[in-house]
Amino acid sequence: MSQQHSAAPARHSSAVTVAARRDWWRDAVIYQVYPRSFADSNGDGMGDLEGVRSRLPYLRDLGVDAVWLSPFYASPQADAGYDVADYRAVDPMFGSLLDADALIRDAHAHGLRIIVDLVPNHSSDRHEWFKRALAEGPGSPLRERYHFRPGKGKNGELPPNDWESIFGGPAWTRVPDGEWYLHLFAPEQPDFNWEHPAVGDEFRSILRFWLDMGVDGFRIDVAHGLVKAAGLPDLGTHDQVKLLGNDVMPFFDQDGVHAIYRQWRRILDEYSGDRIFVAEAWTPTVERTANYVRPDELHQAFNFQYLGTAWDAKELRTVIDRTLDAMRPVGAPATWVLSNHDVTRHATRFANPPGLGTQIRTAGDRELGLRRARAATLLMLALPGSAYVYQGEELGLPDVVDLPDEVRQDPAYFRGEGQDGFRDGCRVPIPWTRTGSSYGFGDGGSWLPQPPAWAELSVEAQTGVPGSTLELYRSALRVRRERPDLGAGESVEWLRAPEGVLAFRRGDFVCVANTTGESVTIPSYGRVLLASGELTEADGEAKVPADTTVWWAAER
Repeated sequence: MSQQHSAAPARHSSAVTVAARRDWWRDAVIYQVYPRSFADSNGDGMGDLEGVRSRLPYLRDLGVDAVWLSPFYASPQADAGYDVADYRAVDPMFGSLLDADALIRDAHAHGLRIIVDLVPNHSSDRHEWFKRALAEGPGSPLRERYHFRPGKGKNGELPPNDWESIFGGPAWTRVPDGEWYLHLFAPEQPDFNWEHPAVGDEFRSILRFWLDMGVDGFRIDVAHGLVKAAGLPDLGTHDQVKLLGNDVMPFFDQDGVHAIYRQWRRILDEYSGDRIFVAEAWTPTVERTANYVRPDELHQAFNFQYLGTAWDAKELRTVIDRTLDAMRPVGAPATWVLSNHDVTRHATRFANPPGLGTQIRTAGDRELGLRRARAATLLMLALPGSAYVYQGEELGLPDVVDLPDEVRQDPAYFRGEGQDGFRDGCRVPIPWTRTGSSYGFGDGGSWLPQPPAWAELSVEAQTGVPGSTLELYRSALRVRRERPDLGAGESVEWLRAPEGVLAFRRGDFVCVANTTGESVTIPSYGRVLLASGELTEADGEAKVPADTTVWWAAER
């Protein structure tokens, strides 16, 4: 394993430098940083931890509560760091363990919490366990920590079952000695066998390593995939359920994962500072998602049903009600999210006709997409619970849909005809300034090319500009923090509204979202706090433009 382990700093408590607030995560706004695309401190074209550290004041002033960092562990980067070779080391492209420690400490000094990605479903094929398993051959005890199987057919030439990789093609790869190993993602990402006790022991140790470093929580990658159906049965014997482009199969959402998370929760509760787990759990229903956030398991789970909902009042109300109804019995907060590193940014998604899923390959109507994205943001931030913001969405960034084939790095792009494989479009480094080789991202260009139009979408171009998307986010987060009726909660009071319009009250706060393509006239609810577009008020009525959300300080 890496020599960086010896450099691990002494344990410190996040409660020392971050103001203690019980259950802070119930109404937190958490900002996702994709490190390779956030800020580059050394001019190599790739973002790094020191770059993130240098931009912490920006995140503090934006008004978020916590920062979730996508993987920065030692990795061959076959899948942008989600193929981990060493869970206790920082990849040199991002820095060192000392850089990670400095980032955590500085974040706490700025009043920000740090959540790190954990990748427990699979490792890299360069992980020491897997390298030894290959070298030792059939019968090696190390092979039992993964899913090695003999093949089918007369000479074992067929895969052990009919499972397919999420990235396209078979979920099995044959090694020279004739056995096959399972990988639900790329061949460079062999799946762990969570039935083996050594796997659980290792990850409990990994949790403690980073908790001792002072992190405030973990986002669990593929939280629904760790446990596979007993016997690894053929998919052909099971019904398939389509979910936002992913199939829920015998290797997803098995009940056995919950015993793992109950063990992990006991570890987390030993530490001070109110630390949390967040599940990336793709499930067929929000009710199944609620199983992950029962009181003795995880704290939050991403609401992918909401992310995949069209900009439509009826559909949005349905998923909002179902989410709140599902979370209420388990006492967990709802989470709301519009974009992340795996899906098309919502400024582009909403610029295209509904029904195209979360991976879209056309720019669509840019002006329409931005108008809807701004309105959707105010709606999301008005709902009870916690919200997630993906880096750059506060700038109104669209996806870059016309990247040349030769610069793409998404492994799904190169596997299996018909696969999405267009995640690079939402991972293009964000612009900080109007000028420079990479608009302030770094001094050495960027690992994915940025469009020239991004100069006017940069932080510099939008800061202090009334009505800009960046200032809209700053204002919304300030209002959300100042008003006691926003943030945590279990329900909304729906108000009567015209067709295509959502209106709800939370105490003395009212939110109205017009999802139609036409302006609507409604009663004025009081003093306007914030609006995503320009509205007019006269004689006790308000004219809300198309695709616009308004916040009111309500009068009873």
